[in-house]
Amino acid sequence: MSDDNVTHDNIGVTETPEEEIFRQRKDKLDRLRAEEGYDPYANDCWDVRQKLSEIREKYDSLAAEEVSGDELSSAGRVIALRRHGKAAFIDLMDESGTLQLFFHQGELGEERYGFFKKWVDSGDFLGVKGNAFRTKLGELSIKVSEFSLLSKSLRALPEKWHGLKDTELRYRKRYIDLIANPEVRETFRKRAVIVRTFREVLERNGTLDVQTPILSNIAGGANARPFMTHHNTLGIDMYLRIATELHLKRLIVGMFDRVYEIGSNFRNEGMSPRHNPEFTAMEVYWAYGSYREMMSLAEEIMVACADALGSREISYQGKEIDFEPPFRRATMAELVKEQTEIDFINISDADARRAAKERGVEISRNSARYDILPLFFEQFVEHTLIQPTFVFGHPTVISPLAKRNKENPDVTDRFELFINGWEIANAFSELNDPIDQRLRFEEQSRRKDDGDDEAHPFDEDFVNALEYGMPPTGGMGIGIDRTVMLLTNSRSIRDVILFPTMKPL
Repeated sequence: MSDDNVTHDNIGVTETPEEEIFRQRKDKLDRLRAEEGYDPYANDCWDVRQKLSEIREKYDSLAAEEVSGDELSSAGRVIALRRHGKAAFIDLMDESGTLQLFFHQGELGEERYGFFKKWVDSGDFLGVKGNAFRTKLGELSIKVSEFSLLSKSLRALPEKWHGLKDTELRYRKRYIDLIANPEVRETFRKRAVIVRTFREVLERNGTLDVQTPILSNIAGGANARPFMTHHNTLGIDMYLRIATELHLKRLIVGMFDRVYEIGSNFRNEGMSPRHNPEFTAMEVYWAYGSYREMMSLAEEIMVACADALGSREISYQGKEIDFEPPFRRATMAELVKEQTEIDFINISDADARRAAKERGVEISRNSARYDILPLFFEQFVEHTLIQPTFVFGHPTVISPLAKRNKENPDVTDRFELFINGWEIANAFSELNDPIDQRLRFEEQSRRKDDGDDEAHPFDEDFVNALEYGMPPTGGMGIGIDRTVMLLTNSRSIRDVILFPTMKPL
């Protein structure tokens, strides 16, 4: 897409094509400043009165060779340039789209057209004024009467057929990806719509938007390996948060009835198409509620997001998913029984261990049936849950922050929302008994001492907060990135994070 006319002798020096173009353009910049006294990075602005998409929409009815009398003023990046003697065509791109520009020496004058012809390259930013018209060949264009070179590009834009399918390049240099691939920009516009819809639903339900610390003395609120850093002034190790849960629940103790936060969490764990060390989540807590209110809220949010993007029926990588409510609701034990015919509610621990051995599920020697149930769920059920499904009845042993179920204290009042075989949301009737919470933290501490580096740390201050009293509370977390993946048909989490974590070259 480059159209540089500068050549240099470079005998004895080996340059890549990219390095050669950079050197040529740097030389051109130096000559522009020296010969013309023109600084293309000057502290100037341009009066952008119309986006290119607005021009295209408003003047789409122009007939061939018809010229509008309205003066237009717009700006954008040159993405293609075709010179033909005393005339030239440019494809200009802004955030909204592209439009052709027509430059002619007779319109601009010899001096200004000469400046354009000599100094403007693909990748540069131009401000233009002129009139809309349609060419003989039917292309809507702007006949340029005035222009300004607003910024020089020292590197050539990549060709559409070269390099932009390389995922490493796309993720490492997202700015190039965004320039060259309008569909990528559209994905991130949809992400913004989804996040805005989350906020609209939550605030419609009287929920306060708050911000809690990213740095903390304890990485709590989930079972995960944290990132650690050191605070030099205080002389203490600190952690990047793995969840916002415990701070938000402190706010419920402090008499805020409904709170939520959308923000980054950090987990020092593996990377995959569905996992990035830094990810975005929404957590919400409602006093006087339970996990059942959270089910209704999750359903409302997901349906609203699908509606905001235009359809409750979506296609994800060839799978058709229907967001029409109500979503299915089933216990973990019921779903495991459907897939394996094993009833973990009524089976003995010994029979559960025997079933695990027969089916190749790895367990420890003393595992009880409620230790084994979630392993069966993960191996035999998760991947089957394509349509939105609320899974509840999680064992207490894997739910240290959730209330025990009244009828069966071995399970908790907790659910996870699965779509496309992925966990999208996780919610509890929050544990508000400080005695029970202390016992569960102690059990987690024993697991940590036994080598489980993802076990939940003991948070004495959180227990202290519960001892002041927390009302019955429903809480939920929803993964923003996975939600965006689903609703934009994106294959990898890196496709929906502007700057995903990458290993340095």
